[in-house]
Amino acid sequence: MRGYGMFSVNNPGWLEKERPGCGPYDAIVTPRIVAPCSSDTHSLHGGSGPKENMILGHEAVGTVVEVGAEVKGFKPGDFVVVPCVTPDWLGLGIQHGKSFSHDRRPFGSFKFISSEDGVMAEFFHVIHADANLTHLAEGVTPEQALMTVDMMSTGFYGVEMADVRYGDTVVVIGIGPVGLMAVGGAALRGAGRLIGIGTRPNCVKVAREYGATDIVSYKEGDVVEQVRELTGGGADKVIIAGGGKDILAQALAMTREMGTVASVNYFDAADTLAFPTLAWGLGMVNKDIRSGFCPGGAVRIQKLMDVIRYRGFDSSKIISHTFRGFEKMEDALKLMDSKTPDLIKPVVYIDDLPGAAA
Repeated sequence: MRGYGMFSVNNPGWLEKERPGCGPYDAIVTPRIVAPCSSDTHSLHGGSGPKENMILGHEAVGTVVEVGAEVKGFKPGDFVVVPCVTPDWLGLGIQHGKSFSHDRRPFGSFKFISSEDGVMAEFFHVIHADANLTHLAEGVTPEQALMTVDMMSTGFYGVEMADVRYGDTVVVIGIGPVGLMAVGGAALRGAGRLIGIGTRPNCVKVAREYGATDIVSYKEGDVVEQVRELTGGGADKVIIAGGGKDILAQALAMTREMGTVASVNYFDAADTLAFPTLAWGLGMVNKDIRSGFCPGGAVRIQKLMDVIRYRGFDSSKIISHTFRGFEKMEDALKLMDSKTPDLIKPVVYIDDLPGAAA
């Protein structure tokens, strides 16, 4: 089979590989719509360490082509939504009560582009299909479902870790696709004042549609000072959805006492995070710092589709570019890597989809 990925760090291209085998509890899926992610480009450039001969991609909806003998809920031909996090449900990390992101090791449940080839291929492998695949919910479009598998799940997890409550003043740092989902999730959770930090006009537009009450731009001055002035001293909750190694210090400085900083940002393996102790109140003002990777499995995605279905949340608003055809995955990933000013999220249609946008 063919797939698009990386021969080595900073060396992308089309790979020829053996089609994956199917275990008794597993499934083989062919993609119908995929979405390149900044995590894919991060990996391509070595941000998660060296990788070789790896097919990229971890966001897909697709069609089942094969199932193992013990799979009960799926059959060939089923249209399925595939979480980006597909745990080994027998892993001791899950039994120890850790997030479903870490089954046997840190990030262990993030199989695609980690321990297995990704979804930007003619076929890809999903372990524990009955627990890691779900059918498309009625009333949810394939595009909306595709945005649940990582972007919505990750952005909402930032909101969950921040424990956003009714009337909280919330800041979301970085209003790219994950940050926009965090804005939407915080609004659904009952945030009061909701501040997005970003500059791209199309991202600002969607942020306001999702519920942002204010936008702060670094082009208009120091963002920490702007937030502290807007909030009268700091926000209750700050969600980090973008930024470099200095962003934690900024987040802490714009968080009030008894507040929470929650990070779903993907930092570089070479980064060292540091912050002035004064920004943390000398460690004495109960500013919590939390970080995490979104939970995995089918139930997580089913619940997110229910938010779309019953609460009218449109996750597909973050889709800014569309491509058609298997070969276009290369162009879509390059676009994601270039981060053009009008980019939010690209998707690639592999073939015609029932109910997909024309």
